[in-house]
Amino acid sequence: MRDERTGLPVVIVAGLHSDARKEAVDQLLRTVPGSIALHHDLSTAADGTVRRTLRDAAGEVSSGETPLVNDCACCALREDLVPELARLAASGLTRLAVVELWDSVEPKAMAEVVVAHGGDALELTNVITAVDPALVLPCLGNGDDLAEAGLAAAATDQRTVGDTWARQLEYAPVLALVDSEDADDADRALLAQLHPTARQVGARSAELARLAFAGFDVETAAAAQHPSCALLPQEADEAGVATLVWHRRRPFHPERLYEALEDLTCAAARSRGRFWLADRPDTLLAWDAAGGALCVENAGPWLASLPDAAWEMVPAMRRAAAALDWHAEHGDCCQHLVFTSPGLDREGLAQLLDSCLLTDAEYASGREAWRRLPGAFDSLLDPVS
Repeated sequence: MRDERTGLPVVIVAGLHSDARKEAVDQLLRTVPGSIALHHDLSTAADGTVRRTLRDAAGEVSSGETPLVNDCACCALREDLVPELARLAASGLTRLAVVELWDSVEPKAMAEVVVAHGGDALELTNVITAVDPALVLPCLGNGDDLAEAGLAAAATDQRTVGDTWARQLEYAPVLALVDSEDADDADRALLAQLHPTARQVGARSAELARLAFAGFDVETAAAAQHPSCALLPQEADEAGVATLVWHRRRPFHPERLYEALEDLTCAAARSRGRFWLADRPDTLLAWDAAGGALCVENAGPWLASLPDAAWEMVPAMRRAAAALDWHAEHGDCCQHLVFTSPGLDREGLAQLLDSCLLTDAEYASGREAWRRLPGAFDSLLDPVS
């Protein structure tokens, strides 16, 4: 029995690699006495229900169904997850609840649900993504919609396999790796460069159980993913896999960047970061690409554009990140993009990016002239409702 003075420890195990995920969950059930795994199978969502299963090291303990909510399997999961965990907590017999997420469910959303609604009864103690190193690149490079792959969580789910896998991989502080005969040095180098701060452990290692209780902070994890202060990878080159960190202080010309988007998106298996458009000089823009698909989003204002009084409302991590990147003239406005891929043409990519920046003459014309440049990104950033 666990200490009654604390909430029920909850660890989330995520990932598209279902066999690897099961291996990691099985290891936790074997090595943590009194542990229970909770899994919601969303593959039955087309029939109008989500199947819930509870199992321990000996096998299935119970199962049931929960109806869809708003025709959304993930919504049903959110509505059912915390009550089930709270029931386990109330029993006082469970030492660790292992939430095994279904293939395309992203851990960030579920981690925040547990923390927001679990109260004192639940304590999120870590998030783990299970990985087969040989499948990292195939998943990352898969531009198919989840619906095409039979992995959509709702009729309106427009995510792709590649971008979903990237977020699953990069959010978790712990990666549980299975042994794979098909994995080579390039696969392992790619994994290390995509998420260099992650703790990598074997899915069958004894250390996995210890890490399940290590602790987890959803606010820190969210900040680490936000484009304004993301912990982006550093320059690297190993086993034919390279990472380019491209950092500049001059804004992009919107038309030249837009014309180069296809080449830039396809130049790497994964690219992400923040960027600055001359015609929107006060707006921090997010760049997120995987599987040949690019998502560009408005991530709010650069801090340099805010009045001093507004800084008190900005999270401390955001202020600290801006301070580290501050420029006397432009503040935190900058280009900070990271590209990771096997066979990356770093020199050619850097030249293409540089060619999209304002020229000396354009830069010298000043911000008012910049704002009058053609709004090539308007259709992406200001969609008609």
